[in-house]
Amino acid sequence: MKAVLPAFSGYGIELEYMIVDRESLSILPIADELLHMLAGEYVTEVECGRLAWSNELVLHLLELKNTHPEPNIESLPPLFQSEIQRINRELESMHARLMPSAMHPWMNPRVETRLWPHDHAEIYRAYDRIFDCKRHGWANLQSMHLNMPFADDTEFARLHAAIRLVLPILPALAASSPIAEGHHTGFLDDRLENYLTHQMKIPSTMGKVVPDTITSRAMYETQILNPMYREIATLDSEGVLQHEWLNVRGAVARFMRNAIEIRLIDVQECPAADLVIAAVVHDSVHALYDQQTASLADQQAISTDSLVKILHDCIRDAEQTRITDQEYLGLMDFPAQYCEARELWQHLIASAMSEQKIQPWQDALTIILEQGPLARRILRAVDQDFSQARLKTVYRELCDCLHEGRQFLRVS
Repeated sequence: MKAVLPAFSGYGIELEYMIVDRESLSILPIADELLHMLAGEYVTEVECGRLAWSNELVLHLLELKNTHPEPNIESLPPLFQSEIQRINRELESMHARLMPSAMHPWMNPRVETRLWPHDHAEIYRAYDRIFDCKRHGWANLQSMHLNMPFADDTEFARLHAAIRLVLPILPALAASSPIAEGHHTGFLDDRLENYLTHQMKIPSTMGKVVPDTITSRAMYETQILNPMYREIATLDSEGVLQHEWLNVRGAVARFMRNAIEIRLIDVQECPAADLVIAAVVHDSVHALYDQQTASLADQQAISTDSLVKILHDCIRDAEQTRITDQEYLGLMDFPAQYCEARELWQHLIASAMSEQKIQPWQDALTIILEQGPLARRILRAVDQDFSQARLKTVYRELCDCLHEGRQFLRVS
């Protein structure tokens, strides 16, 4: 008998973009001035119809999100695209524009980081005092967060188990951060390489990034939330950071809105690319949630360490990662003893998405599966020339892709 999917199945998407100078493409810490321009005062969020603009930790970063879960994901790409063009029009008067991809290619966070100084600034000051936010894992990272809802403990346990299996291979689709401080770092997803340790001063707040199996809210509070509150209390006596958002695992429960937030997806070059990844991840998770390839007990039984190894490999090699863990491949119902991560995604997509569901995303998906994730295409475009002149040329085109709503193509 086919299982019932979560009762509340709308899409919650959060996209983060850098604000950069229109000519030099260096970061500009003016997010507060942009929001002030819209609201007439310094605010943390401005609602614009079905979307909202909001601040983040640092002043060169802007988040764009839908204010309420959308039942139809196909409606979101043009909505986000239109808003990006509106933001760029507003930024023109400030000689600025938005830049996509998950890391700025030459930002020096030690020198250039400016924290948000207005409402809730005490939160950001506490983060900086405890964790030192003038680092790449804090000040230079842009991601897409995908929120997937659940109704009760039963749905939570199944959704958590399914998401946990998909997390390790997300960089194979979404890596977009191969360059930092002017050179190739050796990782296709350097944002995640930095993310793995950015909050490790308080280990309980992030664990191994891939979360352990959890089966209920009570268990989550006992094993994840309460330990991290206790551990950070010695450095946070006023309790400024003792909230569920202190948890930065790759998938985190947001009980305040009954959703699990997936945090390991790099932002792409345009909303069409972001949303095709969201659609693929959503449907692949739900196929696992529905136990189409393995029982819940089997999904929950795989060790966290096994998943962490695959994640680390995918952070380095993205779609070319060789996966040999037969227990993991068996849970995905992959019909061989090993594969590249790209092949596993092709298998999951074919299994989870009908031709009708794939059709709106076909062109965007073909580019990702055939040419590799954005990180791979960026490296091909740079062609081992990491001079700032070459990086500016490539990343200026990425800015154009974001504004025009087209994917970044590099075949050779």
